[in-house]
Amino acid sequence: MERFGELREAIEKIELIDAHAHNIVAIDSSFPFIKGFSEADGDSLSYTPHSLSFKRELREIARLYGCESSLHGIEDNRKSSGLESICSTCFKAAKISALLIDDGIEFDKKHEIEWHKSYAPFVGRILRIERLAEKILDEGMPDGSAWTLNKFTETFMGRLKSVAHSLVGLKSIAAFRSGLEIDTNVSEKDAEEGLGEVLSGGKPVRMANKYLIDYIFIHSLEVALCFDLPIQIHTGFGDKDLDLRLSNPLHLRMLLEDTRFSKCRIVLLHASYPFSREASYLAAVYPQVHLDFGLIIPKLSVHGMISSVKELLELAPIKKVMFSTDGYAFPEIFYLGAKRAREVVFSVLRDACEDGDLSISEAVEAATDMFANNAIQFYKIKVNGNFNSEEVTARYGNMAITTPPSDVAFVRILWVDTSGQHRCRVVPSKRFHDVIKKNGVGLTFACMGMTSFTDGPAVETNLTGIGEIRLMPDLSTQRRIPWTQKDEMLLADMHVKPGEPWEYCPREALRRVLKVLKDEFNLEVNAGFENEFYLLREQEGQWVPFDSTPYCSTLAFDAASPILHEIVGALQSLGIPVEQLHAEAGKGQYELALGHAVCTHAADNLVFTREVIKAVARKHGLLATFVPKYTLYDIGSGSHVHLSLWQNGVNVFMGSSGTNRHGMSKVGEEFMAGVLHHLPAVLAFTAPLPNR
Repeated sequence: MERFGELREAIEKIELIDAHAHNIVAIDSSFPFIKGFSEADGDSLSYTPHSLSFKRELREIARLYGCESSLHGIEDNRKSSGLESICSTCFKAAKISALLIDDGIEFDKKHEIEWHKSYAPFVGRILRIERLAEKILDEGMPDGSAWTLNKFTETFMGRLKSVAHSLVGLKSIAAFRSGLEIDTNVSEKDAEEGLGEVLSGGKPVRMANKYLIDYIFIHSLEVALCFDLPIQIHTGFGDKDLDLRLSNPLHLRMLLEDTRFSKCRIVLLHASYPFSREASYLAAVYPQVHLDFGLIIPKLSVHGMISSVKELLELAPIKKVMFSTDGYAFPEIFYLGAKRAREVVFSVLRDACEDGDLSISEAVEAATDMFANNAIQFYKIKVNGNFNSEEVTARYGNMAITTPPSDVAFVRILWVDTSGQHRCRVVPSKRFHDVIKKNGVGLTFACMGMTSFTDGPAVETNLTGIGEIRLMPDLSTQRRIPWTQKDEMLLADMHVKPGEPWEYCPREALRRVLKVLKDEFNLEVNAGFENEFYLLREQEGQWVPFDSTPYCSTLAFDAASPILHEIVGALQSLGIPVEQLHAEAGKGQYELALGHAVCTHAADNLVFTREVIKAVARKHGLLATFVPKYTLYDIGSGSHVHLSLWQNGVNVFMGSSGTNRHGMSKVGEEFMAGVLHHLPAVLAFTAPLPNR
């Protein structure tokens, strides 16, 4: 097993305690799905599809559902599948055993807390104190009289105490309304004036007066102490209602220094981003301060998520750091928060082991604490799910730093050269995880100048055997090889040095072109490939067709059925969608069509698909060939690519009315004209083989 295989397995096994989340809404709620990806609102929301996290997480949801990787495609899938189906899919994949829900956000058509118990063994309520106060003021006095501070305080405290026994905690959003510099000595006179100001704003009431908010906060702490309830405090970033300057948790010093509340249990939510180091410091020096890292995962970039969690752990005790998804409205957000958190925490703890901060057994313990134990103890909840932290720690917690390699023997690092040929470097699994993962592997310049007919650079390429680049593994493409379970494979980018792309890297060239298209025209390209290939068998030293049946013959499919079943099964295990397959017109020729995807993903899928087809054929004693003309006496093979342009989840190739000459939009016609104009140059890449 790989060096950190046990840590990875332990993290994947844990049933998570989601310590901060919100209600899910009905499938026909007016709350827009795109809001699940951003804290932005209004016109700013239109820029959300251009964020790193949106692009990444959209692909992740599409992979989970097996649908089109676009906002439109996912929304269509949600509607056709229904809420119960997608909730089951998301929560099963997330492996969440407890949900602690703050139900203070008034989403359209939100489900009540009880409804969520169908998807988690334990569901607890977190009460938002500002929302309770607003509801009380909206309802008015029972006798219709005017509010006074005394009457309001009596009603607020009575209502809070009446439900305290059914809560797992309280929550404050003071950061959104007046900032975190809570005055623990706010006077009743100031609070009375604040109440008057809030009421003068009419209904529905919105708590925005600092004096009144501080007053409510302090009285809520008194109830929290009385009923031994923790309080969650929003810190760090949020939507634009929040003044980020006032959401730095360092503003809580007066509260934290007040001895009356030194026994209160306080959670700083959302890693206090971008004030993660400040939060880490507070957790280190104040015994009552604990930390939560929801919302930053999955809202930040991968680097941002990892950096923020690392900053939390720079000073804060691990026993004080807790996981949450901050999931809201849509089950997909819970899934993404859980999946990414496992990946981020693994990365952080792995690096801590590499740096000597932790042993592997300590890292396993840290993971079980952050994902479950800390929250179970802090919120004093009982979970009836399958989570057993002692079992996890007992099984994985005693592993030494020199854990032997896993059952994965080798890792294949693949690239495609300029003649379209697949090549690879193979390294032992341990060396890959110890060295290659971060530093890549060397490759001579000449490898990108080789022709299809000789393993040497073409004349005048200036790509010689002198000098080298680094093949940098793209870990997002790492897959277990279906036809030989002891190996893994992944695709690589070409860098001059780690972090600096080489100008001749095909994958980077594609990204550059797509960036121009996106930045200048707000367009994305989707692609879908049809793979035509021949299956040949050896006969008297010659390769001859596997069969001789005609186009779309059922006999041809029957003959190749065992091979095709294995091919499709292998592709499905790699997450590659197959739309259809049939016998082509050539003798022994077949076609396999893949589902379309964003073209970077589609190109990766094409490489893996050809690897699968060739390898499975070889297992059955056959040769699969994709060359354009393997013989002069039969038809050739192509790799038809279907392209479409998308804007904000909509295919813009379709004409909007019957007036379009060919049913194609102006943008579509211009794109097609460009393809035809540049066809001679395009052929250098689409038909690089001098195959006769």
